[in-house]
Amino acid sequence: MERIAIDMDEVIADALEKFIRLYNRDYNVPLDLKIDAGNEIYHHVPQDVNQKWFEYINEPGFFRDLAVIPDSQRVIKALQEKYDVYIVSAAMEFRNSLTDKYDWLAEHFPFIDWQHIMFCGNKIVKADIIIDDRTKNFVNFEGRPLLFTSPHNLLVTEYERVNNWEEIAGLLL
Repeated sequence: MERIAIDMDEVIADALEKFIRLYNRDYNVPLDLKIDAGNEIYHHVPQDVNQKWFEYINEPGFFRDLAVIPDSQRVIKALQEKYDVYIVSAAMEFRNSLTDKYDWLAEHFPFIDWQHIMFCGNKIVKADIIIDDRTKNFVNFEGRPLLFTSPHNLLVTEYERVNNWEEIAGLLL
């Protein structure tokens, strides 16, 4: 069976929506969900508060209540019939995220057992396919990288792109 490694943030868990919601709550300044292509969220906030996103992401509980990316649950469950599926997240970057991410996965993806969850630093995994929004995770990857669309990677053209989970289903199922 071929192995698929699937990222969490901005692939199955919507961290961008939460950043925007928290920023709007704290500063009462509309921050649009439409982020300019190629930019990170911190490019869209005033300079004096542009590190606030870093405070948010390091708060205990930030990763616990993220929205699920549409159709990811259904498609990943179907992928498990055909592939050896792993969730691979660089959770070590934000130490408070470990428990949050594990509990979030248990709630929203209970069909993925703990042996198929990998929290790591660098994603140096051996898989046939990786689905991720960050191209840094494709460096030295020997399999098929699928770039999951997020505002920060809209200008990237050198990888096979998937815009949503329906497209992934069409390619892999």
